[in-house]
Amino acid sequence: MDEQAQKHSLSRFRPFNVVSSKPAAANTPMPNLDDDLSTQKYISDRRVIGYDPLIQPALLRHEIQSTSESHRTIASARFNAARIVAGHDDRVLVIVGPCSIHSPEQALAYAKLLKEKIPTWPNLLIIMRAYLYEKPRTTVGWKGLINDPAIDGSFQINKGLRLARQLLCDLTNLGVPVGSELLDTISPQYLNDLISWGAIGARTTESQLHRELASGVSFPIGFKNGTDGSVAVAVDAMRSSSNPHAFMGVTEQGIAAIVKTRGNQDVHVILRGGTKGPNFSTEHVREAASTIAKARPQNHPSIMIDCSHGNSQKNHNNQPKVLDDVCTQLRRGDKDITGVMIESHINEGRQDVPAEGPANLKYGVSITDACIDWQTTVTMLDRLNSAVQERRTVLINASLSKVAHENGV
Repeated sequence: MDEQAQKHSLSRFRPFNVVSSKPAAANTPMPNLDDDLSTQKYISDRRVIGYDPLIQPALLRHEIQSTSESHRTIASARFNAARIVAGHDDRVLVIVGPCSIHSPEQALAYAKLLKEKIPTWPNLLIIMRAYLYEKPRTTVGWKGLINDPAIDGSFQINKGLRLARQLLCDLTNLGVPVGSELLDTISPQYLNDLISWGAIGARTTESQLHRELASGVSFPIGFKNGTDGSVAVAVDAMRSSSNPHAFMGVTEQGIAAIVKTRGNQDVHVILRGGTKGPNFSTEHVREAASTIAKARPQNHPSIMIDCSHGNSQKNHNNQPKVLDDVCTQLRRGDKDITGVMIESHINEGRQDVPAEGPANLKYGVSITDACIDWQTTVTMLDRLNSAVQERRTVLINASLSKVAHENGV
């Protein structure tokens, strides 16, 4: 279907039942129930301003196509991430990058820095954090590159989808795999073919809708513990998403459909801290691993440590301290820590969007959560790479000693 035909086919979905954008009074008068038209207006879309057409996923995929190099990048990262989560690869999975992406150009600049350093970290599987969907907020705030690409409340979602897909194509074509958070059952149809690892956030891990979604995606998924620090909800989510489901969604053609899934075995827990404090210590990791093992005895109790959020007590300068503790656990031979997550950007800190608009934003600085800078990131990953090597040596020596003991040597 050409662009003109696409516009024509969607024209009937132009905004209708448009009402005032002013907040409705709490004491909205009761309609005249003898007047059917008045009653219909009262019960139908009373708080909806209108509907705009949304581009079909298949059309966007046709307009912005991924390359063979992208396909190799995505497939390789998915395969290796799944092996790490399953305990079959002793490397550590690292999800590193900005809290959220507000500038595709700056994201590409960050990816090029990452690409150059990846060969120096052979004990790590690097996947760039590329959070493009609606940013989950405790209250309200900027809703992400897809929902509001202009960062001005204009919500040009079709433009945001195009920017996001083009960016992920560019990143993966560069040879940098990406990971993102899943927020709904519609937007994945536009981008999931480009993602190598996904997360379900602390505010949505308990949602049955997101568990069902995770059961059908083609890549590994990490479930964060609840905002209170509870690991049980993440473990329940793992059990649920590893089973088949049927739920309402949309096809690549944008048609409402019943989605039937096989279940996703490539799932793990992300410890991100909570309102009760951090949960990255040895005791927390052992407790989480024990809980996972009881719930899924046939699977490796795979745990990723989020160095930010509750574990850093929302202070980006604490991320290196969290990683130092993780490295100590690895050097002691901990096998259950299979991943870490780091919020990192070109420059450190965060910034608010200026009153005059996004044009005056500082370069390479987050507009959501504060991040560490690039040099700090390199230092942290250098230490982590060494710690994974030391863990390997410790475990090999322990295995050799066990064999020698069993043989009476």
